[in-house]
Amino acid sequence: MDAQAPAGLLSTLAQADALGRAVALLLLAMSVASWVVIVWKGWLLRRAVADLSLSTAAFWQAADLTDAQARLQRFDPQQLVLPLLQAARGLDNAAPHTLAAAGDRSQQLTRVLRDALHRVLHRLQFGQVLLATVGSTAPFVGLLGTVWGIYHALSGIGLDGPFRIEQVAGPVGEALVMTAAGLAVAIPAVLAYNVLGRQIARIEADLEGFARDLRELLAQQGGTST
Repeated sequence: MDAQAPAGLLSTLAQADALGRAVALLLLAMSVASWVVIVWKGWLLRRAVADLSLSTAAFWQAADLTDAQARLQRFDPQQLVLPLLQAARGLDNAAPHTLAAAGDRSQQLTRVLRDALHRVLHRLQFGQVLLATVGSTAPFVGLLGTVWGIYHALSGIGLDGPFRIEQVAGPVGEALVMTAAGLAVAIPAVLAYNVLGRQIARIEADLEGFARDLRELLAQQGGTST
């Protein structure tokens, strides 16, 4: 049964017209792209969760900010926490008499930490749009192949003599494979989008908490050069 399945799919693809083949190839491309993102992001986020716990612990055990930055360079290979500290410490490099240097220290820290946090989260969110797009469009792409296949089968009725059920049973069954293919592509993408989204939300909450604590620490110190 398993050995006949690929042969059956290839036979279906060979019998389809140009539009049917285009739909099948599009579903194949969407499936490959989504699985690449799923595997890569699953590995990345699992490492990120572990590294975030280690890097924040290393930061708070440091003697000063210079020691903390050196520790983060070893314990934060995913660059989750280190960009926040670098942005905060680089605040003193802002040109004087500019809007970047305007406001009190707490406001300036809030701005630079927010920008650094958004850049980190943008990197973590990469690929989520692809999964959402595949999950929402793949069933309709498969349905397009099904509708076109049924239309193509029904349009051939009567061209080969009297109507027989065999004339449409095979082509309609092959067309319905497109619907199943669309669902097979969409379901893993939707599940992965939800699971990975929850992991990203957890990391985001931890990073926001660290950024808030870092802002309060540096605001109380009155500077970022220590």
